Parts: sequence; C-alpha cells; structure tokens
Amino acid sequence: MSITRDSDWSKMFTRRAAVLGGAQAMLIARLVGRMYYLQVVQSDRYKMLSDDNRINIQLLPPPRGRILDRFGQPLALNKQQFRVLVVPEQALRVGDTLDTLAKLVDLGEHERDRIKKEVGRKRGFVPITIKENLTWDEMARIQVNAPDLPGIVIDEGLTRFYPHGENAAHLLGYVSSVDEADLKGDPLLQLPGFRIGKDGVEKVYDLALRGKGGTSQVEVNAYGRSIRELERQEGEAGADVVLTIDERIQSFTGQRLGEESASVAVMDVHTGDLLALVSNPSFDANAFSRGLTTEEWKALSTSDHKPLINKVLSGQYSPGSTFKTVVTLAALEHGVISPEQTVTCNGHYNLGSYVKHCHKVHGSVAMVRAISLSCDVYFYEVARRLGVDKIAAMARKFGLGQVSGIGLPNEKPGLIPTEAWKKATRGERWSPGDNLNVGIGQGDVLATPIQLATLAARIGNGGVAVKPRLVRPTVQGNAPVDEDPSAMFESLNIPLPHLEILRQGMFDVVNGPPGTTTAMAAKLRFTDPEKKAWTISGKTGTAAVRGLTAADREAQKRDPESVPWHLRDNALFISFAPSHAPRYAIAVVVDHALGGGGAFAAPIARDVMEEVLRLDPSRKPRTEEQVASAEPVSASPPPANAGARTPQ
Repeated sequence: MSITRDSDWSKMFTRRAAVLGGAQAMLIARLVGRMYYLQVVQSDRYKMLSDDNRINIQLLPPPRGRILDRFGQPLALNKQQFRVLVVPEQALRVGDTLDTLAKLVDLGEHERDRIKKEVGRKRGFVPITIKENLTWDEMARIQVNAPDLPGIVIDEGLTRFYPHGENAAHLLGYVSSVDEADLKGDPLLQLPGFRIGKDGVEKVYDLALRGKGGTSQVEVNAYGRSIRELERQEGEAGADVVLTIDERIQSFTGQRLGEESASVAVMDVHTGDLLALVSNPSFDANAFSRGLTTEEWKALSTSDHKPLINKVLSGQYSPGSTFKTVVTLAALEHGVISPEQTVTCNGHYNLGSYVKHCHKVHGSVAMVRAISLSCDVYFYEVARRLGVDKIAAMARKFGLGQVSGIGLPNEKPGLIPTEAWKKATRGERWSPGDNLNVGIGQGDVLATPIQLATLAARIGNGGVAVKPRLVRPTVQGNAPVDEDPSAMFESLNIPLPHLEILRQGMFDVVNGPPGTTTAMAAKLRFTDPEKKAWTISGKTGTAAVRGLTAADREAQKRDPESVPWHLRDNALFISFAPSHAPRYAIAVVVDHALGGGGAFAAPIARDVMEEVLRLDPSRKPRTEEQVASAEPVSASPPPANAGARTPQ
C-alpha cells in the first residue's frame, strides 16, 4: 500500500516537473527569440533610439550677413557678446531663480513679464534669453554664483552692431527679438535671442542676411548634462548686402545738418545710385538691437522733431517753388506761354475776388527771370492757363506722386492732385483758385525728398527717366558690379530746348546777377583750379504749413522768431552739379526753418555738393589704401546770414 502510494506520488512529481520544465523551456525560447529580434532584427532601430537619448542635436545660429557701403565699408556687422539664459526644466522655480539673479544684474519688471510669457509659450528644454550684452563683471558675478542659480546658463554669441551709430539708422533699420507674428516655420526663429530685421534694409533683405543654421551633436548623460561635442557642422553665414551709399557722404551730411530737423537725398543723375539718404534727427540703431529702455523710447516717440520717421521716404511736404520747374515744362509743352512773353508782377494776383500774394514786387518778368526770381504772380498766371491736369501729367513724368521703387518700408507716394481726384475724394469740383495753389507747389501738392531728388536728377540728365537705386547687383558672391544701368532708362521725350530754358533759370537762381538770384549762398567755393569754375544749378522753395494772410507775412518778416517752431515755413532746395556736365543731384528739406529755401536749405546743399564733387564716388572709386587712411571730414558751419529771411 505504501509502495503504491509512493509510486503515484513519484509519477505526479515527474509530470509536474516535466510541465514546469517545458514552461521554462518555452519561456527561455521566447526570451532568446525576443533578444534575437531586438539585438539582431531591430538592432539598427534601437541603436538609433539609444543614440537619440544619448546625443542631443542643437541648432546653431549662423552669423548675420553684413551691410556694406559701395566701397565695402561696413555699415552693419556682428560683434561678440555674452548673454544669460534660463532653461525652465532645469530651474526648480523660475520665479525664485529670477529673484536671485536680480541681485546680481539689473532685471526690470517688464523683462520678468516677458520671460514668464516665453516660459508658458515654449517647451521646457528651450533656453530663454534673460539679458543680453552683459559686461564682463556681470558675467563673472553670475558664474561665481552658479550653484545658487539652477537652470541659468551663460552663452557666448554674436550681436548686431552699427559702427556709425545714428548715421544711416533710418536707412539700415535695426534688428530685434522675434515676435509670435514672426514665427513662420523657420526653426532658427525658435533660438533664444535670435534677431530678425524689423525696419529698413535689415527688414527688406532679412532672409538673405539671416543665413542657414548649423548643427552640433552633443553627448549627454542620464541627467541631460553635456559630456562632449561629437560633431559640429557650421551653418551658412548670411549674404552681405552692398548698398550704393557712400558712407563718407552719408556721415558728412549728417554732421552738416547738426541739430536741424531736416532730410537730404543725394543721387547720381545717370545711374540712379543713391549716395546718401539722411533723415535728421536720427536714433542709435544699437539701442534697438540691445533693447530700448522706457526712458529712451519715451524720448524718441514724443519728440516733435520725429526722430523715428524716415523723412526722406515718409516725409510728405508741399514742394513750394521747387515745383515751378514742373509747371515751366508743362507750360512749354502745351504752348500756353512763350519764353519771351512777360507777365507783370505788382506783388499780388487777382482772380475775381480771390487775391494771392507774391513775396515781392518783380515788375515785368519773362520765363527765365521768373524762375530765378521765383515770382509767384508769373506762375499763378501760367497755372491758370494750364489747368491742373496738364501740370499733373508732367509731374508724374518726373517721378512725383509715386513711390521711388527702392523697396524700403513705409515709403509714401506723395500727392499730385487732379480734377478727378478732388471729385472722387472730396465730392467737390476743381476751382480756378486751386490751379493757383498748384502753380506754386502748395495746396494739395505733396512730395517726398527722394522724389524731389529724382526730379532734379531727371532735369540734370537731359530728360532721362532715371530711377533711384539703393542696392548694388552682385556677382561671384558679394563682388559689386560697376555696370552703368542708364541704358535701361527711357527718355521722357522732353524737347531739349525746353530743358535748356529751365536749366538756364536754375543756373541763374544760384549764379545770376545781383538782384536776380535767390540762392547765391549755394555758390560753390572750390579753390582747385580744375573745379574753380564749376557751378551748381538749383531751385529754392519756401512752403507754408498754414494759410497766411498779408498781415501774417508782414509779422513773420518783422519778427521770425515769434512764430512757434511748428508753424514756421519749410525750406527746400533741389539742385544738380556741375552745371556744365551734371553728375549729381541733391534735394534738401529743412523743417520749419527760420527763413526760406535760399537762406537755409541752399547752403546745406552747397556744402554737401562740394563734398560729393570732391570725392566724386561715381567716377573715382576708393582704393584699399584710401579706405585704410580715410580721415573723417568735418562739416563747415552755417553761413553767418543763415538766419536772415530771404525770398523764395
């Protein structure tokens, strides 16, 4: 009995052992199979996943391309800087970390608010810029206190730098932080502290200047700490943008304007190259690059001199008597008056009960003398005979009433009114009195300084429709092309005799006999024997910014300084030189000057033109030796009689 019971127990144990052994064998087989599948079949996949956990791939920002003048002088470049970042997922509490950091460096409430917004918007592992352009002492203090600053990282990088400060700031624009509206798929825009162009050339050519990012493969441990860099692939630096601007002329013009609220455009009459575009007062683009303080922004945004506005492109002014050049050519084209026919000026012009005044009694004047004297009565009569539509057609031929085409932001088109325009915009019929206002460049007529420079250039080059050009074409990288684009420009089909009559009048404005000229202050003062006989031709303009009665005019003459600054007339001057073989054109507008175009704008144009003719950038490029040894040129002071009131 006992033997049978032991035998049954042995058989049952053997079966259980066999079942258990079989289960173990199956488990081992499945484990071996799974290991084979993972280590052999899926080895590549899991190796890649392992590497992804071990290797952190970081995007590297490329150096931003430079902006250069026509001779390679840098107007915008990059310089080394230190900045402090925070990695939110590595900081225990971002708020506490910022409180500790604020004891070491200045950290305002607006900066804290910005950081908190970015923490909520970006992923936890994405570094967020706290402060840029750290001084060496600030950087050292942060490094010493690193154990108490979890998540804080010091980064070394590049920042945008404008070596000439306020010079050309409106033209170049500036770079600033990326806003949410700017996020359009480019991963570079997610990088902490990445800057993009926000205005001017920086904005228009941002994609070309931005370049392409590189990558860095960094080995990290289980805690995410960097061990070593495995591989680095540098990005592609942004392209350089070469402008037609001559930095020497740009700087000289800015110095010459001094404290004046004014704008100047200098242009090659044959190629359209813009040699200087100066809007004054200006601002330091470097301040925008690092970030403006509240006080800096308030000072810029509240100034009545409008330092943030690029007056050359966005300033729309009544052209005043400079517009008489257009009226002259329209009159000759339509034959409403001959060059020899005279008009008698007794100081005022009557149109029914409507009375318009001239700044002086000129007596009997013909066309050339009327231009040089800037006789309003003569041009009232000519405009009455012409009508506004004929004048408007000629104005558009010379680039007025339309943007220049150089492509910078916020350029205004000005305004050349017509009968149809007034009917459409105001629901009113055009009146004969409106023609008189247009005849002297007042009323609804508006032009920008760059348009006035184009007008002067097209008169100077013999009626060729030259267009302003700001960026030079490039080949083989960034080597500038010195081709002459004048062959691409069409003729305006203005008869040469008509242009000669106008140009004689403009010559007499500056160089005529005493009693005829209105802008003798614009005479060139060369001592060089080769240039001593050179002259400048131009046209003055004085544009009222409010309606003036005869009593107002007399009060202004007696005591100009009693008129509030914002109610004073604007002073204008357009010109080209040399008169015998024009190469350069200039337009100058001085806001609310204490005198007319002959007293204020013409001397500025003369000083700038003398510098342009001395340097002659279109025909005499600088050599590398000249670049290295170039000395800054100081502007001559205003003439002693600059405050005197002179006629238009």
